[in-house]
Amino acid sequence: MTESTYQRDIAAGTRTVERTCPSCGWGTMDLFYEVRQVPVHSVLLLPTRDEALSYPKGDIELAFCMHCGFIANIAFDPSKHEYSEKYEETQGFSSTFNAFHKALAERLIDRYDLRGKDIIEIGCGKGEFLTMLCEMGGSRGVGFDPAYVPERNLSPAKERIRFVQDFYSEKYSETAGDFVVCKMTLEHIPDVANFVQTVRRSIGDRKDTVVFFQIPDTRRVLQECAFWDIYYEHCSYFSPGSLARLFRSCGFDVMNLGTEYDDQYLTIEAKPGNGRREDALPQEESPEELHREVLSFTERMEKIVDGWRTRVRELRAAGRRSVIWGGGSKGVAFLTKLGIVEEIEYAVDINPYKRGSYMAGTGQEIVLPDFLQSYGPDVVIVMNPIYCDEIRVDLERLSVHAELVPIHDTTGKA
Repeated sequence: MTESTYQRDIAAGTRTVERTCPSCGWGTMDLFYEVRQVPVHSVLLLPTRDEALSYPKGDIELAFCMHCGFIANIAFDPSKHEYSEKYEETQGFSSTFNAFHKALAERLIDRYDLRGKDIIEIGCGKGEFLTMLCEMGGSRGVGFDPAYVPERNLSPAKERIRFVQDFYSEKYSETAGDFVVCKMTLEHIPDVANFVQTVRRSIGDRKDTVVFFQIPDTRRVLQECAFWDIYYEHCSYFSPGSLARLFRSCGFDVMNLGTEYDDQYLTIEAKPGNGRREDALPQEESPEELHREVLSFTERMEKIVDGWRTRVRELRAAGRRSVIWGGGSKGVAFLTKLGIVEEIEYAVDINPYKRGSYMAGTGQEIVLPDFLQSYGPDVVIVMNPIYCDEIRVDLERLSVHAELVPIHDTTGKA
């Protein structure tokens, strides 16, 4: 890095720190974004407001690797985590999400002939996707997740699936499959290279085994300044280029890279190989390209945060009632970053298991949509814009005449 580049980076709010990159082993990373005292979990069921307000907190310090493009929370402490049956992460109550999930399952089954096969899912949550793959393809499965809840799986296909209520690790490396799926899990793992290497070692010489990983797309987060998608559980952040470079370094050949679900999710499909660098795909950006997006993020972020903070407080001052729609991680990150406690009283969520629990850190009660009939909000801030049409239908059903404001709308006042 030249002196002029270094000075520019300091001016943009980044600084180089001595920290080994968990993805490529490079010896320094560039710190560029910090949030102090955020809840260490954002989708645990917290039964009282006091418990939510006092829930343990940690810091976020995002740092960028100039060598491979990986981004990590270098302040992350895995000992603070509490993954258990209280972890309520499912999106399966949304028709929008279920349609996406079904289409994804159909595509993978057709592309890799997953009929009558053995499928492994790492980080299976409540088991919905693994169960769907086994139902639709007549396959057998093994799912790993400490948050799995057996009594919530009513599918007859579960008789062909073994669920292990534990984290996947080296001790399960003898579990063999024709297809390995890992959705929305790698971003929760700090030591990403060791984890992907473990998966590769477990496959051994079964060269036909395909792996499919899905994670949040960090390029979208940077480009949108989506601070609501940065929270403590996510300690690892990937772009197409950094994800592909990791998998090649761990002995995989990358077959496909893509984004889906309104470009929120980044996906990779790979198989055992020699990880040849010359096989880079067109979607892969260089670390230098991603670095420019990091600098742009740091330049624009606080203006967007200040704009949202002002907007919410002005709504309150004008006597207009606001709610957020989405009682999960995005909502916790949004409220925590803005410091919103009293200005918004409720978070709406369609997941009935969340009803009557409270948002970690800021204490808003989580309510079902029907509550809005009596509450009468003026503004509904939508934490994930892909659900706007679904939410609009719910509000019309309830005769609730509120203005819908998607979270990525940063243009002005509601």
